[in-house]
Amino acid sequence: MLDDANFAEGEAESSARTWGTSITVDGQTYATSLFWQPLQNQEDPLSEVAEASEGILEGADLYCVKPGKAPQFGICVSHEGYKKGEVVAAVALSTALADRSSFIAVFKVDEGWWYTCVRNDIILSDGDMLFLNEEDAKNQFTSMLAVPDWGRKIAPEEWNIDDTENIQLMHLLQRGSTAKLQRINGIRGAKLMMIVGVSAVVGLWLLSSLIDALLFTPVKRPVVVPVQPKVVKKVEKPPVVKPWETLKNASQILDGCVANIQKLQRVLPPGWEGSTFSCSQTGATTSWKRSFGRMSWMKKALDKTGIKFSYVKFSDDGNNVAVGLDYPKVDVISSPPMMSLPKLRETLNNFFQSIDEKVSLQNGTFTQTVSEKERHMYRYVGFSFSSPYNPTVWGELLTKFSGLDIKVINYDGNTWKYEGAIYAL
Repeated sequence: MLDDANFAEGEAESSARTWGTSITVDGQTYATSLFWQPLQNQEDPLSEVAEASEGILEGADLYCVKPGKAPQFGICVSHEGYKKGEVVAAVALSTALADRSSFIAVFKVDEGWWYTCVRNDIILSDGDMLFLNEEDAKNQFTSMLAVPDWGRKIAPEEWNIDDTENIQLMHLLQRGSTAKLQRINGIRGAKLMMIVGVSAVVGLWLLSSLIDALLFTPVKRPVVVPVQPKVVKKVEKPPVVKPWETLKNASQILDGCVANIQKLQRVLPPGWEGSTFSCSQTGATTSWKRSFGRMSWMKKALDKTGIKFSYVKFSDDGNNVAVGLDYPKVDVISSPPMMSLPKLRETLNNFFQSIDEKVSLQNGTFTQTVSEKERHMYRYVGFSFSSPYNPTVWGELLTKFSGLDIKVINYDGNTWKYEGAIYAL
């Protein structure tokens, strides 16, 4: 249970931290509240991790990798309480519940209330948070319930929320994969060799200068010069990178989604049944289940298309296969918000009513950690809707809103389902 000191500290000053970095379950400490991002290159993740530690979460020096259909990396800052070698809770939980691609959960732990949100096998950037205040955790959980099609909803029994289940966290974490925090090694490869080489040259120069000074320079009487007081320059604080300054280009995601799904539809393996197509911010995925076909038939069908898939993964029994296809290019752009939260909701409602389209809107917040005592909260309006029209049609309409962040697009062969967010002032 939370002790009184935690509550007193939270009420004493508004700048006090309202989140925690770790939980202890059955004697094992797990790291929480990491900042999660998609991982493009599983073979060499450090370049992407180092870039994120310099731009998105400056000062981050620890990371871990979540494998699977949608690989990701999580980063954090050690001076906030994280330690190298700590097991990461979000990876253990997401792999334990891998049979459901989307789930939302809050677990009551000794340290507070741990909130986790996974959508289409992706841990959302704000989907791993240990809240020290129950109301904050409950508000975050209920705001995301407005999004449809959760495979599983887990909440404390005392919350009495319909259609939720209460599960022992200990058993889930024990079933999941183990991923530990590692140091971010920002100097490697050619860069390291260059630094070593330069250091060697400088060292030789200093050594030769020292020998020359000792052996050949005549002795001079010291000249006493008054020492000027040292002027300490104020270190300028680097600007905080706001979330809408590093958005993935929505137009390229929408166009790439249509193009990739059209390519995946060309895979026609006999004796295999296809499933829903799904688009994330990096590419499109789909899967097939064997009815009476063979693995060799499926492999032949994949090879025949000539498509260069980002991955092809068969299940251990050979009865299921999942494939991924990355977009050719997705730029990172800055798209600052233009409207306040109430004005944005009103505009969106009017927009969808004008085209006679049903939409689900929900207010949300994204919390950005800068340091132990500095956190910034940004507001957005989340949206989800279904339509018979593909993303090419919706692209011209949705991209009129500045601050647009496309999260997930699903297609079952007839209907397109869109999920995203638009940042507000």
